[in-house]
Amino acid sequence: QVQLVESGGGLVQPGGSLRLSCVVSGTSSSIQMMGWYRQAPGKQRELVATITNGGTRNYADSGKGRFTIARENAKKTVYLQMNSLKPEDTAVYYCNVLITFRAYWGQGTQVTVSS
Repeated sequence: QVQLVESGGGLVQPGGSLRLSCVVSGTSSSIQMMGWYRQAPGKQRELVATITNGGTRNYADSGKGRFTIARENAKKTVYLQMNSLKPEDTAVYYCNVLITFRAYWGQGTQVTVSS
């Protein structure tokens, strides 16, 4: 059974940085797409960034220039480096992967940006 375990969330001051990690287990198949989404209270879940198994990256406008997504295929791990964090980045961040055209989600990690 495919499982995704996120880590790295927490409380950070505005302007600070966090690095999220997501480890995928329970599959030997190639992971076509890895990504991060977020959901703030009262809002819909939205895309943050994705990266294909070929390394093509896609970012939401809100994170361009501040967030960097990366993956280590051998470790089945995806990272999200978040710099210059703002209060509006506060949300639960979810890892998402696409394996043989099926999507899987992690349980989420809370990121709170506040002074």
